[in-house]
Amino acid sequence: MAGRITITDLIEAKRQGRKVVAISCYDYTTARLVAQTDIEMILVGDSAAQVILGHDSTLPATMDFMVAITSAVRRGAPNVLLIADMPFLSFNLGIHEAVKNAGRFVIESGAQMLKIEATSTYLDVLKAVSDAGMAVMAHIGIRPQSVGKIGRFKAEASTTEMAVELVNLAEQMVNSGATALLLEGVCTEVAKIITEQTEVPVISCGSGPDCDGQILIAPDILGLTMNPVPKFVKNFGNLAGASIGALADYAKQVREGHFPEAEHCYHMKQGELDRLRKMLGKNI
Repeated sequence: MAGRITITDLIEAKRQGRKVVAISCYDYTTARLVAQTDIEMILVGDSAAQVILGHDSTLPATMDFMVAITSAVRRGAPNVLLIADMPFLSFNLGIHEAVKNAGRFVIESGAQMLKIEATSTYLDVLKAVSDAGMAVMAHIGIRPQSVGKIGRFKAEASTTEMAVELVNLAEQMVNSGATALLLEGVCTEVAKIITEQTEVPVISCGSGPDCDGQILIAPDILGLTMNPVPKFVKNFGNLAGASIGALADYAKQVREGHFPEAEHCYHMKQGELDRLRKMLGKNI
């Protein structure tokens, strides 16, 4: 696609039955690599609190941190559709706070869409952000920001009653102004129903192949995460092994005096070293 990818491109992809490819990444360097591919969408997720900062949940991600890394990703991938994740308590404290924080992402980071982990309690918040002229992706199904309340996550919509509730919630989100949906950990059969009944693009995070697109985090795709990964994750590379090997080789060459070599060093201009020695000799 020529120029910056927008939500209009994703809607057109859904109408054409063409799968959307999305990725979560958190830094300029990785974003630059993504920009060299035909991946259409980057989500700067609050999972950065775990992947980048080493916390055991997404909750420690702050607005300032998320704004900073979203800005970095925008600089690395200027033409990819950029979605910023609204972190814990950035939208939970009322409409005014939610719209203000969403606006920060748009103004300071260049985000084109805001992701909100939404329940029916926050329909008014979602609508307010949308009414303020900002695109919203409603995140339903497993919601990592609720870990403090739920304690442990499990697949969503595994029973008929749960499925009906989630299908209705998806409809409410769209009716309240959501221009896209992210389904996390939703049973495949239910994710398919939601996708077929919804006009907006539906992205799957562990919710099966029938959604309009898929998303995984970059470190998982690249095989950089060495911890156990969720069932829905697939490693498409093994860069952890290659990276460890490169780091070990670096350490070995430094200790053995093989790095740096002359080609890696800066040198004084010809004749300047003799002048320097003479000057130092006079000053000693």
